[in-house]
Amino acid sequence: MKKNLTFLIITTLLISCNNNLIKKWENYDESNEIKMNSENENKRLQFKRIQSISNDKNQLISGFEKEIFNFLKNEYDFVKELVHEKSIPEIQKSVIDGKLTYYKLSLFYLTRIYLIEFDQEQYLNSIISINRNILKEAKNKDKIKNTEIYSLHGIPILLKDNIGFEGLPTTAGAHSLKNNFTDDASIVKQLKDKGALILGKTNLSEWANYFCYGCPNGYSAMGGQTLHPYGRKILDTGGSSSGSGVSTTSNLAAGSLGSETSGSILSPSSANSLVGMKPTIGNISRAGIVPISSTLDTAGPMTKFVIDNILIYNAINDLDPMDEYSVENNDINIEKVMESKVDVYKIGYYKSFYQRDSLYKNSIDFLEDQGIKFQAIDAPNIRLDGFAKILDEDMRHDLRSYLFSFGNKKLEVEDILTIIKYNEMDSIERAPYGQGIFKKIIQDTMSINDFEDLKFKLMTKGNEFFDIPMDKYNLDAVLSINNYHAGYAAMAHNPCLTIPMKLRKNNEPAGLTIIGKSFQEQQLYEIGYFFEKTYEGRIPPQN
Repeated sequence: MKKNLTFLIITTLLISCNNNLIKKWENYDESNEIKMNSENENKRLQFKRIQSISNDKNQLISGFEKEIFNFLKNEYDFVKELVHEKSIPEIQKSVIDGKLTYYKLSLFYLTRIYLIEFDQEQYLNSIISINRNILKEAKNKDKIKNTEIYSLHGIPILLKDNIGFEGLPTTAGAHSLKNNFTDDASIVKQLKDKGALILGKTNLSEWANYFCYGCPNGYSAMGGQTLHPYGRKILDTGGSSSGSGVSTTSNLAAGSLGSETSGSILSPSSANSLVGMKPTIGNISRAGIVPISSTLDTAGPMTKFVIDNILIYNAINDLDPMDEYSVENNDINIEKVMESKVDVYKIGYYKSFYQRDSLYKNSIDFLEDQGIKFQAIDAPNIRLDGFAKILDEDMRHDLRSYLFSFGNKKLEVEDILTIIKYNEMDSIERAPYGQGIFKKIIQDTMSINDFEDLKFKLMTKGNEFFDIPMDKYNLDAVLSINNYHAGYAAMAHNPCLTIPMKLRKNNEPAGLTIIGKSFQEQQLYEIGYFFEKTYEGRIPPQN
């Protein structure tokens, strides 16, 4: 007979001496792991460092030791049945029925973070910091009676660590921002207004993956190397919202926020069997978020289920005068989504993907059997030459503007040049993969007129890439894979919703990505919900 899982966990992880109730994390010699991964065929998985040496992991549970210890002994298994792989409405129903409290919900996630992130054999480095007041705030939510299952009241949400939250530093994973204590970003204020709890901050590709050439997805100085729960040190987590993807799929929070410039929500969502929404630029405020590009940046929800994604999206899509791109837009109609009358839509799929990708083909065939009207299309021969220059020019200006307007006034850095110099004082700790992209940004500039011309040209091309087949066949959306067309959608400012479509033979998740024209999020959610409900493509990590 197998021993009780909780008993094994307690006997291996818990100790009781000198008031230390649970085992603390100690960094270990990872040289053999690094050596083994140096032979990985994927160069982006040839790690130079796995553990962070800039951040004390024990701070994640500091002050919560007694609560975690007692919860593991007495309630973890019971609460897990009510929370693990459950949607937000299901969790809310358990609270409303008196089976669960928001305090126990938050404590479950803290305990699970401890069980996974403090186990040398399975840690993922998905979390950078934890809200010290989370349990107190959860108790306060319990004092307010909630009767609505489609609510974020009392629900713990994780934030990618480039999103401002007044209780924790906003680091973007960078050592130079380790003390960047800021006010709440606009979307965090909106989450709080809707009753959500901020559980903490997730790891990410440092500076949202626009810092070093060839560096692994999910590496940052402050968080270390994010590892993939479907294949630790074997599979790529996707980036840059790596920690948001890994933590959410591992049931370390009810949902999370990521950010995207080109693929940074879609990539880790697809890679971790999640639902990820990259909204129309302007639907969600960027104020208070460490930027790459004011032209292309957006935040968006990453969740296990479509309904959870909608709840978070509806909470953060308000107009914000602090963001020049911000626009008034409507909430998603949940009732209409759940009716799922998608036979009224005509959808395009790419012939080339259909012919060579079995998961994509299976998904299209399944939906066609359900009565969806499809049109096979070819991708237009359109290139986005100069795309990186958009990011270079925007980041040079936008990062300086962020640090001036939102950054902590005591920081030692004020722009990309001072960040480069700061990192050069200890490159082994602060920039082990170099700073190639940052150095390129300051060396290779262009005039304002040339930059505006380039933006107009690439935005036109991005729109043409989707408009040509969509207008020709009168399509409501097109279906892609993962983040394959993220650059075109970024330039077109088009929304994308990725939905899990099961696992590849190597255990790697993949996503069916639905792309529509600007401000068509409602349609995308309706199609995505139908696919999720009928195809059941999400497969959680098994360990």
